[in-house]
Parts: sequence; structure tokens; C-alpha cells
Amino acid sequence: MKIADFLSPANVLFDLRGSDKSKLLADLSARAAAGVDLAPTQVAPYLIKREELGSTGIGEGVAIPHTRLPDLRRPFGLLAKLRTPVEFDAIDAQAVDIVFVLLLPAVADNAHLGEIALVARTFRSAETRERVRRSKDASQLYAAVSCA
Repeated sequence: MKIADFLSPANVLFDLRGSDKSKLLADLSARAAAGVDLAPTQVAPYLIKREELGSTGIGEGVAIPHTRLPDLRRPFGLLAKLRTPVEFDAIDAQAVDIVFVLLLPAVADNAHLGEIALVARTFRSAETRERVRRSKDASQLYAAVSCA
């Protein structure tokens, strides 16, 4: 499995602005909802509820907000590189400038456990984070992670 299996170039956002965590999650929820043909109200509450359980900021400026959705049939990813880092209550207290939203089908089977681990492993790599941060546009951003 590769990130390109659930992330398409159309779902990569470059130089996104976000003023704070709540507004950023609302914006990303709306964009992700559009990507899976759902209303924002069918995505945002799930992502927010998951975030209330504990921050999905995994450190080194990366967050992976994720949730399971009852109306989703296949995994969906949305990658955003932020123009300015946003406080995200990350595990290392660093602001976040790379956000990968991951939506998974509600059916919790082993087939969909690997996506979260794959994204986390990908962004643990300092080399990958550097490639993402050096990206000059959305296509370079996609290329930086799609082969992982």
C-alpha cells in the first residue's frame, strides 16, 4: 500500500492559511467532505470528536487528524502544507505546518488499520518532512509523499 492509494493530486493543498486549530479543522473538514461527496456536517463533528480525545499532532510540525465515517466506502486523504504554522497541542508542543487528514470507513477491519500507520511512518522521516517543506507547489508536495 502507498499513500497514492488514498491521496490524489486534487486533494493536496499548498500554502494554506489557518489562523487556529479549530478554524483549520473546520476548513479541512469542509474540503475533505467535498472530496468524498459528503456534507461538511458529516465530517467535521467526527474529526473534532477525535481531536477532543487527544491531539493528533504527532510532533515535528506534523498533525494527522483522522476519523472513521459511517458513509465512507474507501480511505481518503487530504494533505495540506500551511503557510504559517498553527498551534495544535502536539505531543512535542511545536506548532504544525503539515496536516494530513485521513478519513476511513467506519467498518473497523484490519484492511484499513495500515493507512494511519503508513502516514505516521512517512512523516516520521526527517527527509520526507524536509521534501514537503521545500515543495514550491502542490505537484511537488504530492510527489514528496505519493511514493511512500
